[in-house]
Amino acid sequence: MFRGIDEVEWASMEHAYGSAADVPELLRGLASPLPQERETALDGMYGAVHHQGDVYDSTLASIPFLFTLAGHVGLADRGEIVELLASIGGSGDEDAFEDGADDVVPGRDAEDREDDNHAMARTAIRAGAAVFLDLVTDGDPQVRRAAPSALVRFHDEPPRVLALLTERLRDEQEDGVRLALVESLGLFARLYADSAAPAVDCLESLCAARNDPGLRLAALGQLAWCAPDRLPDDLVPTVVALLHIRSQRFRPSGEPVRTSSDTLIGSLRRMRPADEEGAQLLRTLHQALGSRTADRIALLKGQLSSQDTADRCNAVWMSAGLFREWRAAYEEPVALIGEQLGSDEERLRWAAVSVLEFLFTLAAPAADRLATLVESGPDSWGRGSATLGRPLKALARCGDARAVPALAEVLRHPVVPNETGYTIGHLGPAAAPLAPLLRERLAEVPLDDPETYGRAAPLLSGLGTLRYATAVPEVLRLLHGTPRELRLRDALVKALTRALGAFGAPAHEAIPALRELLTGGNAVAAADALWSVEGDAGAVLPPLLRALAPQRDTGGPRTAAEALGRMGAAAAPALPGLRRLTDSAEVWERTAAACALWDIAGDPVPVLPVFRAAWTQNPYTRRTITACLVRMGGAGAPVHDLVRTELTSPRRHRARSGGHGSHDVLDDELLLRDCRTALEAA
Repeated sequence: MFRGIDEVEWASMEHAYGSAADVPELLRGLASPLPQERETALDGMYGAVHHQGDVYDSTLASIPFLFTLAGHVGLADRGEIVELLASIGGSGDEDAFEDGADDVVPGRDAEDREDDNHAMARTAIRAGAAVFLDLVTDGDPQVRRAAPSALVRFHDEPPRVLALLTERLRDEQEDGVRLALVESLGLFARLYADSAAPAVDCLESLCAARNDPGLRLAALGQLAWCAPDRLPDDLVPTVVALLHIRSQRFRPSGEPVRTSSDTLIGSLRRMRPADEEGAQLLRTLHQALGSRTADRIALLKGQLSSQDTADRCNAVWMSAGLFREWRAAYEEPVALIGEQLGSDEERLRWAAVSVLEFLFTLAAPAADRLATLVESGPDSWGRGSATLGRPLKALARCGDARAVPALAEVLRHPVVPNETGYTIGHLGPAAAPLAPLLRERLAEVPLDDPETYGRAAPLLSGLGTLRYATAVPEVLRLLHGTPRELRLRDALVKALTRALGAFGAPAHEAIPALRELLTGGNAVAAADALWSVEGDAGAVLPPLLRALAPQRDTGGPRTAAEALGRMGAAAAPALPGLRRLTDSAEVWERTAAACALWDIAGDPVPVLPVFRAAWTQNPYTRRTITACLVRMGGAGAPVHDLVRTELTSPRRHRARSGGHGSHDVLDDELLLRDCRTALEAA
C-alpha cells in the first residue's frame, strides 16, 4: 500500500502546522487495524494536511497513497478515505454552482479559477476517478455510499456515470447506499444540466407510491433541487405522511457503536443525530425549498407533531437554518419547539433550547416553557459554571422578566459566568434589581489577574446598560488600580470608559480620570465618555480631531467619527475631517463619517450617496445606516427605496453560506424594526 512513501521528501513539504514530516505516519495510521488509530489519523489529515479545505504540497503528495488505500479491499473505513479524496478535489464546488455563481463544474478548466494547488488536486482526483467506478460495486456498504457522489463530481464521462448510477440503483439492496445513489442522481442533474433529463425522469419515478418512504423522501428532496416544477402539488402533506410511515418502520442501525477518540472527528461522530439518515433526508428537502417559507413552516409543523422523538429532534435542527436565513411569521413553529422542552429525551430538550437561544425576541412564543424550565431549579441556570445556562439565557434574551430571580441567584454565586452581564442587557428596565449585585461582583474583580478583563467587561456592560452610576467607585478602582502591564489592559480601559459614558452626568466623579486619558492610546474612548459625563467640547474635540487626521495613532477614525456624531452641533470643527473621511477606502469609516455629518450639520447632500453605496457594498452597514435614517426623518427619503426593498426581501440581510453569527437573527429583526420606523418618520 505504501510503496515509495519513504522516497517522498516529506520534510521539505508543509501542511497547516509546518513541516509535513509526520504525514507518512498519518497515512499509515489510516490503515491501522485499531479504530482509534484510524480515527486519529483521519483527524490529522483533516486538521493539518487538508486544514479547512486547504491544499498544500503535502496534500498533493498524499493523493496517490489515498487512492491506494481507498481501493484496498478489506481495509476498514475506506468510505471515509473516499470522502477525504472528494474533499481534496473540491467536493463543495456544486454548492457555488447551485447559487448561480460562475464557479468550477465538471467540464470546465478549473485552472482558470483556482490557485495552483487546488487546480492540481482536482486534476489529480479526476485522473484517478476510474477507481470510483469499481468502488460503486465494492463489498463494503460504507464505500458504496461514499463513491457515487465522488464519481459524479470527478469522472469525465457523464453518460457512463449516469448509466452506472441507474444500474446500481436497480440492483442495490442496502438502503443507505440506495439513498446515496439518489442523491448522486440529483447532483448529476444539477452539474450536467444538458444531460439531466434521464436523471430527472428517474427521480420522478422514484417518487411513486410503491417505493420505500425513505427513498421517496430522498427523491423528492433531489427533485426540489434540480426540477422543482416536477414536484407534486401536495408536496408537504406527502412528505409529512412519508415521514410518519418511515418513523414507524425506522429502527437504529445494527452496526456496532463505535468508541470515538478525543478528536474533532470523534466529537462530530458523538454529535450525530439518533436518526442521521432521516436528518439528512429532511435537511436536503428544507435546503432545496429555500425561500418557500410557507411550505417549510408547514413541513416543520408536521415534523414537530410526529410521535417519534428523533423526527422532532431533526425538525428542531432543521428550523435553525430556516430561522437564520429567511424572514417569515414563526410563532407557530417556535411555540412547537417550546413544547419540546417538556420532553423526557435529553437530546431533544438540548436541541430545542439551543435554537431558542439565538432567536432572542422571536423566542417569545416559547417563553412560558422556558420559564417553567428555569423555575424548575439551578440546573438550568449555569450557577457556579463557566457558562450561563442556556434555558436562562434564552429566557432573558427574549426580554422576559421571569429570568430576573434566577439571574440574581447566579450573580450571588462566587463564580459568575461571563455571559451574564451581556445577557442582562436584553431585559431592559426589568433588570434594574440586578444592578447592585453587578456592582458587588465588580468590586471583587482582582486588579492584577490575567482574567481581570474577562471578568470585568461583562459586568461593566450590564452596569452600563442599566446606567447604574452608583458603581462609579468600583469602576475607578479598576481604572486606577490595574497595572499597566496587565494583559488586555487597553481593552479593559475601553470597557471602563464605555460604562462611565453610559452613566452620563451622574459619573462626574470620574471627570479627572477621564481627562488624564485624553492624551494616551485610549483618548478616543475617553473623549467620548467625557462628553457624555461633562459636555466640555473644548476638552474632547482635540483628541477626536487628531484621530481623524492622517496620523492615526490615537484611535480609530471610525470610533472618532461615531463619538463626534454623538456631540451634534458642538462638533462642527470636525466637519472638514469628516468630509475627507467619506472618501475613505474603508466602508465602515465612510459610513460612520456620513452619519456624523448628518448629526452635526443636518445636511443630507454629502450623506445619502455614501449610504447608497455602503448599503450595497456591505450589508452589515445597513443597521447603522437605517438608524441614521430614522434620525433624518423626511430628509432621508431619497434613499427610502433601499429601505422599502429591504422590507420586501424574504432573505435576512446577514444570511450567507458557510457560517452564521450568534446575533444574526436579532440584528436582522432590529434592522426591520428600524426600516419601518424610518418610513413612518418620513
